[in-house]
Amino acid sequence: MLKDITMQASQPEIKELLSYSVFPDPEAVDEAVAFYQGGDSRLFGYEEDGLLLGVIGFDVKEDELIIRHLAVLPENRGMGYGRGLILELLLEVQPKPERVIAETDEEAVNFYRSIGFEVYSLGEKYPGVERFRCMYEVEESEE
Repeated sequence: MLKDITMQASQPEIKELLSYSVFPDPEAVDEAVAFYQGGDSRLFGYEEDGLLLGVIGFDVKEDELIIRHLAVLPENRGMGYGRGLILELLLEVQPKPERVIAETDEEAVNFYRSIGFEVYSLGEKYPGVERFRCMYEVEESEE
């Protein structure tokens, strides 16, 4: 079940999940938490049998849904939860976006590619770290 957890972003289990989607540094996790507490960005969680399995943080700008953070508990990866988070979110968000955009690193780029995103290299955005822009055009039948 997908639910809005924006106001609970500072809770330990949510911070743990967010930590999987940022540079492994406590300051980066705190910055991610602050990101959801101070603006229009929203954070949703996917809960199953009372356990929070994944989170997706996003903004909606005009006709685009921009994924800011996406994480699934390590023991539940590869089971479709990441894809499910994105699809469920598309059903929740009003008005419906025309495209979904995410920026990611090399570690997650194959995930996005495997679920139909087009992937473009942004080059070495940080020293020694190539970043990628992932884009998905939402089809009418998905709305």
